Amino acid sequence: MNTNILWHRAIVDRQSRERQSGHRSFILWFTGLSGSGKSTLAHRVEEILHQRGCRTYVFDGDNVRHGLCADLGFADKDRAENIRRIGEMGKLFVDSGCIALTAFISPFRADRNKVRALLEPGDFIEIYCQASLDVCEQRDVKGLYQKARLGKIAEFTGISSPYEEPESPEMLVMTGEQDVDTCAGQIIEYLEQTGKIR
Repeated sequence: MNTNILWHRAIVDRQSRERQSGHRSFILWFTGLSGSGKSTLAHRVEEILHQRGCRTYVFDGDNVRHGLCADLGFADKDRAENIRRIGEMGKLFVDSGCIALTAFISPFRADRNKVRALLEPGDFIEIYCQASLDVCEQRDVKGLYQKARLGKIAEFTGISSPYEEPESPEMLVMTGEQDVDTCAGQIIEYLEQTGKIR
């Protein structure tokens, strides 16, 4: 890092922004296989939080790769950089007093743990969207699993590249077995019980 740059302390701090928002700020980090329901669930949770007056924003894996991470591929080093960038962006959103929701496969524990380490304890809520490979393949509207099995997509998580399950996520939601509203309700209940939202 260039030694000529310094972190500028803002006059308006995170706590002031949280008071204005009327809620705590944090990251909900949805992780799981492609097709496990991460994006669908993240957007449903955001909808509920928005209806309650919370300031929110969903970072969706595909959307981010259209812009912020358009220069990255899917090799392990590119995946790590993709998650690093999202982590840094999420940290800024937390500082802004916003609830950031991220929907990324984020297959490697080390990358998820690096994002967790960027934040204060309690600010990173890892939500493992658990669905079997069979269920994910059945839901695959993009046909990605079929292409991966035919060798048309290299380094595809769950087929030719590993997915490392979270060892101790804050939440485990059974997205392969339960509907989106049930899973969203579990997350909202967790946020209420832990005092993140009223």
